[in-house]
Amino acid sequence: MVEVAFRTRQHMSEIEAKKAINLFGRGNPYGHVNWSGTNPFLPVVYGALFLLMIFITSCKKEKTTDTAFSPTPYDLTIPKYFPTQLNIPPDNPMTVEGVTLGRYLFYDGRISGRDHPDSLMSCATCHLQSRSFECGIDHPKYTGGHPFGITGILTPHYMVPLINLVWINNGYLWNGSVYEENVNPNMRNLEDFTWMAILSSHEMNSDTDRTKALIQQTKGYPDLFKKAFGSETVTIKNMGRAIAQFLRTLVSSDSKFDCYLRGEVQLNQNELRGYVLFMTEQGADCFHCHGGEGNPLFTTSLFYNNGKDSLFTDPRDRFSVTNNPGDIGAYKAPTLRNLVFTAPYMHDGRFKTLDEVLDFYNTKLIWSPSISTLMHHIGNHGICLTPPELSDLKTFLLTLTDSTFITNPAYSRPLKFPDE
Repeated sequence: MVEVAFRTRQHMSEIEAKKAINLFGRGNPYGHVNWSGTNPFLPVVYGALFLLMIFITSCKKEKTTDTAFSPTPYDLTIPKYFPTQLNIPPDNPMTVEGVTLGRYLFYDGRISGRDHPDSLMSCATCHLQSRSFECGIDHPKYTGGHPFGITGILTPHYMVPLINLVWINNGYLWNGSVYEENVNPNMRNLEDFTWMAILSSHEMNSDTDRTKALIQQTKGYPDLFKKAFGSETVTIKNMGRAIAQFLRTLVSSDSKFDCYLRGEVQLNQNELRGYVLFMTEQGADCFHCHGGEGNPLFTTSLFYNNGKDSLFTDPRDRFSVTNNPGDIGAYKAPTLRNLVFTAPYMHDGRFKTLDEVLDFYNTKLIWSPSISTLMHHIGNHGICLTPPELSDLKTFLLTLTDSTFITNPAYSRPLKFPDE
């Protein structure tokens, strides 16, 4: 304590130092302080004050490091004229770290729980960016655009493109079987597609434990999970969250028609005539199911029997979800964006070209008891447009092509994976 007192002298006057050191014994270098004639308790008081002063001057404020989990919010810009209601669940807010992890997982074939080159399968195996994240009719592996799982089993339906999914609030898949009110809590949103794909016999046909273990032991992934979700432990739930965050970033909003709505370009006469046909009941009558200037998503995301058949044998139509007889043979109206990249068309891929689709709606509609009430031209078996009108309609539909969507580097395969 005497040494402490000496060190403290530089902060006190000489007299204060002498008094303080004298408290700890006579014979100190400064001599004895004469306390005669003073209150006998003063030494005790001064001693207490000295100890308090030593404590205050010697204590250093301990530095603290804030290690709280704090990911970076992801700024999802809503394009002009797009809806403002987004499908982002409260328990999975979008973050830069979550999107980054989700992009890696989306493209990593080891998500299947296998690391042999012949057994890899990722989301991107079927969902190609060059085809608006659909399979595409010219896929090198899946002939005609009908994908199959790692065991060779065909998927029940052809694919729906992964475009503007963050605005879908009434069910995913052709029949809408993944929806918020589902009694099965594991089939309610985009987050659930990861475990579904891993387990499904017509997709990865794997095991979630095996997938977790493989991703956990892959260098780089535990750190990415910690940055995204606060823990290095890999879980299927957090895998699903990350991939869902990435999927919600896949926004198409830069077609020629988008530019037209923003006043950046003009449509030519053929495109304008096609647009008028698209938006009128007396014309092509497309807008009821697919939107228009008031709905630039170009889908209502609702479900319709659009007159393809009169007999229905598919066990996975909308009726399988609702048990409503009016939904027999009904399927989701997909977005019309990037039609040039997303053939074949319809849930069963029956139409190989856009011209075949237009011909069907023009003269080949089939009545059935559950036909949608919005199919106003069913009595004539179609919209009955002339060849020039069909040409104009097709020309307009091609203005919905967004080439930036299929080349956006933020959506593409990472240049390297976390362990590379």
